Amino acid sequence: MRASHEALIVIDVQNDFCPGGALAVAEGDQIVPEINALMDDFATVVLTQDWHPAGHSSFASSHDGKNPLEMIDMPYGPQVLWPDHCVQGSAGAEFHKDLRLEPANLIIRKGMNPAIDSYSAFFENDQTTPTGLEGYLRGLGITHLTMVGLATDFCVHFSAVDAAKLDFDVTVVESACRGIDLNGSMQAAQDAMKAVGVKLV
Repeated sequence: MRASHEALIVIDVQNDFCPGGALAVAEGDQIVPEINALMDDFATVVLTQDWHPAGHSSFASSHDGKNPLEMIDMPYGPQVLWPDHCVQGSAGAEFHKDLRLEPANLIIRKGMNPAIDSYSAFFENDQTTPTGLEGYLRGLGITHLTMVGLATDFCVHFSAVDAAKLDFDVTVVESACRGIDLNGSMQAAQDAMKAVGVKLV
């Protein structure tokens, strides 16, 4: 068992991000056994869950004439337009059926504001609206975070960078993550994480 000041953050291991889902990450389901095993090492386990209202502004279907994976400018900056995914209450928003839920101390739902997407477990994409995760971890005296999940180059990347900027010690276990790699986004994500001191193992 890891020290009490360490927590495991499991990012978005949901049906829509696994093979067969609306925004499937290749091999996304293959990381579940490793994540399940890792949970036994941590006294504190947090799961994040993309939880979008129908018609979310990050969905391509919400913008006439736009297709998934096109970019648009939102008031908070550039935004990738996604296929409809992880809609609240849908089967696609549910956690993968094999992911262990009983060790989770907390489930953080994100992307619930219809006007702002939320990649990071800590902030919405405006970089100022908090999810509440930082306060939860601080209250438990947690200083070291291990991150796993989907997708490496989006929600894991942004969560890890935000955590490092908040002065957490952050490790990303790459074998327990999978990425999308949209126009070189995997390399860019790895570079961005390393630049703020995130350890990739």
